[in-house]
Amino acid sequence: MSYDHPEFAGSLRHAKVLRPKDSATLILVRRQSGAPRILMGQRAGGHAFMPNKYVFPGGRLDAGDCRVKPARDLHPATLAKLLARMRGRPSESRARGLAHAAVRETWEEAGLLFGRTKIADAPDLSSLTLFMRAITPPGRTRRFDSRFFVADAEQLSNVDQPHHDGGGELLTLSWLSLDEIASLDLPLITIDALQRLKPFLDQGRLPAQDCPASFQYHRGRNWIEDEIAI
Repeated sequence: MSYDHPEFAGSLRHAKVLRPKDSATLILVRRQSGAPRILMGQRAGGHAFMPNKYVFPGGRLDAGDCRVKPARDLHPATLAKLLARMRGRPSESRARGLAHAAVRETWEEAGLLFGRTKIADAPDLSSLTLFMRAITPPGRTRRFDSRFFVADAEQLSNVDQPHHDGGGELLTLSWLSLDEIASLDLPLITIDALQRLKPFLDQGRLPAQDCPASFQYHRGRNWIEDEIAI
């Protein structure tokens, strides 16, 4: 699948080549009964970036994310995949920061506490799996180097009682099956992530933490589908 399309970045082409900003996304899966269900939310129509699209919780890395000390650290395989081919100078604090960004954005956008019982607690990052990484193609008004983490919704302490008033970036939050998600207006990269996750869900499991992570990016005129393995 090619991502040389404005929908990938949710914006039109830009004359200046922008440097991608680090970001992180969390794909949460409920597997208690019946078909697996994934948390999706619709972005507000007023957003310049991906208006009205259904997405996973996520957002850009903040400097403060890299200073958070987790209650339990990332699995060694997840940490190693985050460090592999990291732009700039690789650091474990930045790798942990990316994981924390996914957890923090899940709270801010969906009101869900991952790996902790209250917002002031240090998060438990040990159950996060780096599943995918994608860099927005050049020539867009916004570019992100996005890491996609997968985790079991059992790690949420308030899964049925989110602190969400519907006024944030994500609206109409829902736990949906793959069949239900298929009818939604999705970014192409979200479709790709779900297609890659489906074989695991069909087998009744989530990806192992040492699984290769898909890595997609532009090189010259070509869209490269690579992987990060340890």
